[in-house]
Amino acid sequence: MSIVVALLILGFLIFFHELGHFLVAKACGVGVEVFSIGFGRKILGWQHGETEYRLSMIPLGGYVKMMGESLEGSDEEAAVPQSKSFAHKSVGQRMAIVAAGPIFNFLLAIGLLALIHMNGVPRLEPVVGTVQADSPAYEAGVQAEDRIIAINGTTINWWDDIASEIHIRPGEQINLEVERRNQVLSFAVIPAEREVENIFGEPQRMGFIGITASEHVTTVRYGPVESLALGVQRTWELTSLTFQAIVKLIQRIIPADNIGGPIMIVQVASDQVEQGLNSLLFFTALISVNLAILNLLPIPILDGGHLMFYLYELIRGKAPSLKAREYASRIGMAMLLCLMFLAFYNDIRRIVTGE
Repeated sequence: MSIVVALLILGFLIFFHELGHFLVAKACGVGVEVFSIGFGRKILGWQHGETEYRLSMIPLGGYVKMMGESLEGSDEEAAVPQSKSFAHKSVGQRMAIVAAGPIFNFLLAIGLLALIHMNGVPRLEPVVGTVQADSPAYEAGVQAEDRIIAINGTTINWWDDIASEIHIRPGEQINLEVERRNQVLSFAVIPAEREVENIFGEPQRMGFIGITASEHVTTVRYGPVESLALGVQRTWELTSLTFQAIVKLIQRIIPADNIGGPIMIVQVASDQVEQGLNSLLFFTALISVNLAILNLLPIPILDGGHLMFYLYELIRGKAPSLKAREYASRIGMAMLLCLMFLAFYNDIRRIVTGE
């Protein structure tokens, strides 16, 4: 079942990515010969108008074959009608067509994350569950079941608001306002400093006052407009985190064995199915953001590599030579194959070692 779910997720993401290329190509008047989900040998296909729609054997990607695309800059491109040739479109149009795939993945992530907020998101209320003995909160007089309503004058609505206010103030006195049995009380608390690891495994110092959350949880459902705004915000956060992770991989702060491939996606997808619809939607949005960013990397053969060529053409007024692009494409393919090999190797190693 998990394999089917993972393949459906990957297929859906690939379809949406290629749909972006397809729709913008058609809008720019470019003829599309093939729209394929998957690579390699064709499993099934049908012809509609000038385009053949295919489902191919290797479900690790897809492609849109446009008229004049593979011939761009070659002597054979004259065989393609100029009005429908990708190569004869302006640099701006070609950039728009290439960028449309990743952009559609970002849009999909926004939509999925908006849907999560419309379905309802569980939020922890700012109610104290336990107070650790001899902690700053304990010494100040904070008690279990106190509802924290403000920190330094900033209104607290949810538990994560507390963490964002306290963690950044180690050793700095804060004013804590709590509601206790219909009374509002104020406490001066100095958060203790503690070294913890962030999500990338890097040590950092944070403030703690020694309280834990209660089990008071409220499911919050947002309206369409607010959900869309939150979808944009969460997509930006995921994008920022993904770029940070790539930088830290290059800096070797994050070990390369954290890179995962299709087998890891199958395993994680199985877990998300068990956790419910919102978890599965979030996982799909996360993979969609990762797919968009991967394709935007300036590696020849990926969308980002093509955009790099078109940017060069825009600045210099002429495209790189066909030979230069051919060599760059070979290097890009080699880099991509190395990345895929590493991902498969890590997946197999995790299975063998039971990690």
